[in-house]
Amino acid sequence: METTKQQGTINVTSENIFPIIKKFLYSDHEIFLRELVSNAVDATQKLKTLASVGEFKGELGDLTIRVSIDPKKKTLTVSDRGIGMTAKEIDKYINQIAFSGAEEFMKKYKKDANAIIGHFGLGFYSSFMVSDKVEIVTKSHKRGKAVRWSCKGTTDYTIEEVDREDRGTDIILHLDKESDEFLKEERINEILKKYSKFLPVPIAFGKKKEWKDGKQVETDEDLIINNTEPAWTKKPADLKEEDYAAFYREIYPMSEDPLFHIHLNVDYPFNLTGILYFPKIRNNWEVQKNKIQLYANQVFVTDSVEGIVPDFLTLLHGVIDSPDIPLNVSRSYLQSDQNVKKISAHITKKVADRLKEIFTSDREQFESKWDDLKLFINYGMLTEEKFYDKAKDFALLKNVDGKYFTYDEYKKLIKENQTDQEKNLIYLYASDKEEQFSYIQAARDKGYDVLLMDGQFDTHFLNHLETKFESSHFIRVDSDVVDKLIKKEQTLESKLDKTLEGWLQPVFKSQLPGEGYYVTFEALDETQLPIMITQSEWSRRMKEMSKLTNGMNFYKDLPDSYNLVVNSNHPLILSLAGELKDSKGETAARFEEEMKQIKSDQESLEQLLKDKKYDELTQEEKDKREELTKLLDEKTAERDAALQAFAGEQPVVSQLIDLALLATNKLTGESLDRFVKRSVSLLGKQ
Repeated sequence: METTKQQGTINVTSENIFPIIKKFLYSDHEIFLRELVSNAVDATQKLKTLASVGEFKGELGDLTIRVSIDPKKKTLTVSDRGIGMTAKEIDKYINQIAFSGAEEFMKKYKKDANAIIGHFGLGFYSSFMVSDKVEIVTKSHKRGKAVRWSCKGTTDYTIEEVDREDRGTDIILHLDKESDEFLKEERINEILKKYSKFLPVPIAFGKKKEWKDGKQVETDEDLIINNTEPAWTKKPADLKEEDYAAFYREIYPMSEDPLFHIHLNVDYPFNLTGILYFPKIRNNWEVQKNKIQLYANQVFVTDSVEGIVPDFLTLLHGVIDSPDIPLNVSRSYLQSDQNVKKISAHITKKVADRLKEIFTSDREQFESKWDDLKLFINYGMLTEEKFYDKAKDFALLKNVDGKYFTYDEYKKLIKENQTDQEKNLIYLYASDKEEQFSYIQAARDKGYDVLLMDGQFDTHFLNHLETKFESSHFIRVDSDVVDKLIKKEQTLESKLDKTLEGWLQPVFKSQLPGEGYYVTFEALDETQLPIMITQSEWSRRMKEMSKLTNGMNFYKDLPDSYNLVVNSNHPLILSLAGELKDSKGETAARFEEEMKQIKSDQESLEQLLKDKKYDELTQEEKDKREELTKLLDEKTAERDAALQAFAGEQPVVSQLIDLALLATNKLTGESLDRFVKRSVSLLGKQ
């Protein structure tokens, strides 16, 4: 039987609380269910605590929290058998809302629903985001009558006594017409799985189903949607490897098995539990972010943990749970909170300690998984100084032969042979073992060791290591000819005189595949290749770095440039130079004699004009200077044209260039087809 009925006004300092809730919390309106279920869990946990200390002597019975929907009545109900409330407690906790400065606060935090709810303790009132009317039917675990509180989204409410046998609370939401989505089973399932998957009290939504007569039918058994005792809440000593593996599959059912795990279990100076996993991230690290789930007392908070934990830790998977992380606050608050900062620092230390432990106890296993761990560890060393200090003892370098070395081990390996004339230690590396094979082989022939640096941001990491390693440089094997990669004191003399070198310049230039190639001559050992293509270490590194950053677009937009290095001591080059001299020598010499006379006339003119500024020159003097410049350009072009004709007469010129391009995977399509046909033709003449 219903008895006395009371009406009243919710005590708020701002009367527009409900429009504010509707307006500013609407974008995150699904969180109302998280709040209501969390309140139900709190009520249940409090009852268990009272029972454990003897203050509640009744039977606890079934403590399952039930969520139900009624599409016909358009209601959603959250029911618990927790401590319940008396009429006085409803008046204290529901009707009195400290809401000062609401307007100003709403404007400041209007994009962050969590901040608003957490700041004002409005967990229950978030239900008005989706409801025209909300009812609370509750009976305290103490003696007394059950009561119903009702409100239609204004500051007016009614409260009356009702009949209810069992203790606990039902929150009944009469959903508004914009919130029909919350009458759908799959939508409620989705929200519960997101926020309540690991709550410590059983949450039931609907009944289990089974196949019967070719269709799914409901059984009488509750469908419990949560795991009340997830692995991270247990002691490490009570778990086996298969338990950790099973929990990983529970939270990431579609992922590959992880490499390692870390079980966090701290109770001082803050409370922290959790399990973090090292996934096989390789080079797709952007895809793998947002995989750490942040919980507060088993209630899901967020999986967007950037700024809360160090950036490199966002590559890990797993769960972090701490009651010291507030449930309903803004990300900016979390990022500045001192407890969160301490937790972040502790996790970094635990990760480093765990990796060191694995490296020390089983280096063979650590090396076998290095290729998967490398991106994570190097990223951490690049972005976190404290992590670098710990990781430098177990971080590895891998050479092209697949052997692994610590930093100190590798330094000892190369120190004697790879120290240049200025006492710098040169770390040679390749980014593609197959593409740069000929350069790697040339370095090996000199007794050098070559690292394999083929990671996604190795270029950034090399820059970082150069700031850490004393008097050291990293140089890619294809950035110069092998004799100049590590500059020693001894130098070879060129067998090619400067005149012929100058004549060969336009010959080779005329057969280059396009812009961005520059012909240079180097006096190398005659056993080296006749022509090689190199790319400046500095310019290439800048371009590679620009691809991963937004602040270096200048370098990203620059065209690629390469050096076509001609070995001036190679027999083929010397032979080609001799043939060029015999074929075009007289013509080239005649043009150069004429060019020499023009240059002499230019020098004489400049001597006469040396004391005059440009504005003081007569038109005749300007014309004379321009005429000589134009004449020299014409003679140079005529000489080059005569020399370039030699390249057309000697297919070996194009052949040598194409061989160099082929060695660097730069010969494709039509050019490759021409090379193959030319090769067959040349072989036929042998």
